[in-house]
Amino acid sequence: MKRSVISTSDKKQIRHSARMGLLLVIVAAITLEATALVQLYFSQKGIREEASMRAESQMEATRNRIMDIVNQTEASVRNSVWIAQWALNVPDSLYRVAQRIVEDNPVVMGSTVALVPGYLRSRKLFSPYVYEGEEGLVFRSLATEEYDYPSQEWFTKPIELDAGYWSEPYIDVGGGEVLMTTYSLPIKDRFNRTAAVLTADISLNWLTDLVGSVKVYPSAYSMMISRNGSFMVCPDTSLVMQASVQDVVSQMEDTATFGELSRAMLSGNAGNMTVSYGGKRSSVYFSPVERTGWSMSIVIPENEIFGSIRKIGTIVFVLQIIGIGMLILILGSLFKSQVRYRELNERKDRMARELQIASAIQMSMIPKIFPESKERYDLDMSATIVPAKEVGGDLYDFYIRDEKLFFCVGDVSGKGIPASLVMAVTRTMFRTVSAHEESPKRILTAMNNSMADMNENNMFVTFFCGVLDLKTGHLRSCNAGHNAPLTLTDTIQPLPVEPNLPLGIVGGMDFRDQEIALCYDDALFLYTDGLTEAENIAHEQFGEERVEVVLHGRKSADAHLDSIRKAVTEYVGDAPQSDDLTLLFIHYLGHPDQSSDVRRIVLHNDIKEVPSLAEFVESVAEEKQVSLEVTTSLNLALEEAVVNVMLYAYPEGTRASVEVEATIEPDSLIFKIIDSGKPFDPTAAPDVNLNAGVEERPIGGLGIHLVRTIMDEVSYERRDDKNILTMIKKI
Repeated sequence: MKRSVISTSDKKQIRHSARMGLLLVIVAAITLEATALVQLYFSQKGIREEASMRAESQMEATRNRIMDIVNQTEASVRNSVWIAQWALNVPDSLYRVAQRIVEDNPVVMGSTVALVPGYLRSRKLFSPYVYEGEEGLVFRSLATEEYDYPSQEWFTKPIELDAGYWSEPYIDVGGGEVLMTTYSLPIKDRFNRTAAVLTADISLNWLTDLVGSVKVYPSAYSMMISRNGSFMVCPDTSLVMQASVQDVVSQMEDTATFGELSRAMLSGNAGNMTVSYGGKRSSVYFSPVERTGWSMSIVIPENEIFGSIRKIGTIVFVLQIIGIGMLILILGSLFKSQVRYRELNERKDRMARELQIASAIQMSMIPKIFPESKERYDLDMSATIVPAKEVGGDLYDFYIRDEKLFFCVGDVSGKGIPASLVMAVTRTMFRTVSAHEESPKRILTAMNNSMADMNENNMFVTFFCGVLDLKTGHLRSCNAGHNAPLTLTDTIQPLPVEPNLPLGIVGGMDFRDQEIALCYDDALFLYTDGLTEAENIAHEQFGEERVEVVLHGRKSADAHLDSIRKAVTEYVGDAPQSDDLTLLFIHYLGHPDQSSDVRRIVLHNDIKEVPSLAEFVESVAEEKQVSLEVTTSLNLALEEAVVNVMLYAYPEGTRASVEVEATIEPDSLIFKIIDSGKPFDPTAAPDVNLNAGVEERPIGGLGIHLVRTIMDEVSYERRDDKNILTMIKKI
C-alpha cells in the first residue's frame, strides 16, 4: 500500500500557519481581554462618578433643609437680642422675651434668658424658661439645684467664645425633656458686660426622619454625628446618643482607615473614602453642616454600586474562555459594535424626535390665534416666542372672558427641559386660577403658594399678569419680579410696577398690584430679558434704549414685533442666542367714553383684507337697516378710500395698519379712515371734468370724485401724525 508523504516544506507551512493562527488567536484574545478591562474600568469610573453625584446631591439637598431650620433658629435669637438687653433691668419681663421667641418661630420649641450668676444682687441665679408643652406653653425656671444651668454647655460655651454657639445634642432633663440641641448667644448690657445667654431649643426628632429618609441606593444608609462624635442619626438606634464614633472605630478591624474617616468628619471636612467592614467594601460620602459642628455621611456598599457591572464582567470573561474562535469573536465583536452604534444613533434620533415633539407640545400651549379685527374692533395684538434651545422657559398667554383681556408674560429661571416643564405648569396654573378670579394680585398669590409648595429644585418664575377691561380701558396688573412693560402713549415709558418677588421663592407672599386707565390708541409692550440682554459678538447688550427707538412711531402690533425681531437679529449678528426671547404687544383701540354706537375695524395695509372691510360695512349697514342699494354704494366708497391708503400711504414693503371707525347716528352714518402714513389730503384734489376727453383728463382724481358723489360730506384733517378722512352718509 502506497502511503501519502507530506513534504518538509508543507510541514513547515502547516506549522507556520498553525503558529500564525495561534499567535493571531492569542493576539485577538489579549486584545479582547484588554478591551474588556478598559470598558470595565471606564464603566466603573462612570458608575462611581454617578454614585458620587447622587450622594453629593442628596447631601446638599438635606444640608439645605437643615440649614433652613438652623438659619430660622439663629435669626429668631438675633432678632430678640435688643429686647433681652432692654429687659435686663426688668428681670421679670424676661419671661416675655422667651415666650415671644417660642410663639413667633414654629421651629423653636423652647427658649430661656439665663442670667450670669450674681448679675442680679437680688437673685443669685435667674433663668426663666418657656417651652411648648402638650397643652400649650409651659413657664418654669431653670435656676434649680438639680439642673445647675451655669454648668451646662449651652451656657458656658457662648460666654467663652463670645459668639453664637450650637450645643451638643442632649436630653434636657429638667427642661424640655426631649432630645434637642440649643443655639445660644451671649447678651451684653449697656456697660458691655456679659449679662446673660439667650437661647433657642429645637427638637431633633425631625432630623432623624429627614436624614433617615435619604436613599441613594436601596441598601445605602445615612448617619449624622455631632462635633464630639456622638451618633445623632444611625440605622442602629441603640447607638443614638449612647455611643460615639470613636467607640465604634476602636472595635473595627481596619482601625487606621476608620480612624482617618472619623477624624476627617470631626474636622468638618467634606469628601469620600472607601472602607472595609465584615469583608465588604463600602464608599462613604461625608459633608459638614455649617456652624453646627455636625457631619452627615452616606454609606453605599460597593456591591450595590458595581453589582450589575461585575456580573456583566463575569459573563464577558466566561464568553471569552469558551469562545469558538478568533473569526467568530471578531465578527461577533464587530456585530456588537455595529449594534451599539446603531442603538446610539437610534437613541440620538429618538431624543431629537422627542425634543421636537416636546417643542411642538410646548408651543401648542401658547395661543397663536389673535383677536381678528372683524371680531374685535377694540384690540390689536401680536406675540412671539423664540426659545434659545429646542424647548425653553419663557411663556405668554392671553384670553378674553367677560369682555376682559387676561394676559401674562413669564420667564422661568434656567433653560432646557426643566424650565419648559415649569413653564407648562405655570401656564396651566394661570389658566386655572384666572378662570374664576379677576384680581391679578390674588391670581399671583394663588400661583405663588402652589409653586412654592412643590419647588424642591429652587426654580422660580418672573411673571407679569394683567387684566384689561376692554369696555372701559381700566387695567389692573401685578408684577412678580419681571421686567416692567413699556407703555406707548404720546411717549414711551415703563409702566409703574411694584417690585414683588418672583413666583415660587417664598410661600405666603403678599403681592401688591397697580391700576391705570388706557385710552384709545394706547399700547403695552411686554417682553422677557432675552430682548434687552441679547448680546452681539462683543458681548454688548441690546439694551432698553434701542427697544424704545425701534418702538417709536405708530404701527400695527404685527409691524412692531417684526421691527423688534429684525432689529435684534441685525444687532446680534452671528452671536449665538443666549436666552429665550418673548414679545407681547397689546394695542388698545377702545375708549373709556366710547358710545355703544361706534364700531371699529383694524386692517393691515394688504388688499387681501378688503373682504373683511366689506363684511364690516355690511354689518354696520344692516344694523342701521339701510337698503341694499345704499349698502353697495357705501361699500364702493369705503373700498376706494381704504385701498388708496393701503397702496400709497406707506413706503413699499412696510407692514402697517388702517383703522376704519363707523358711528351710527339717528339720521346718518359717519365713517372715519385713520392711518399713520405720509400726509395726504384727498379732498384737496380738484374736481374731475367728466365732459373732457380721456386724452385731456389728468391721471387720478376719479376715486375721490366717486367718494364725493356717494357721500354727503367728506372732510380731512391731520392730527397727532395721523391722516383722518371723515365721510358722512345721511340716511
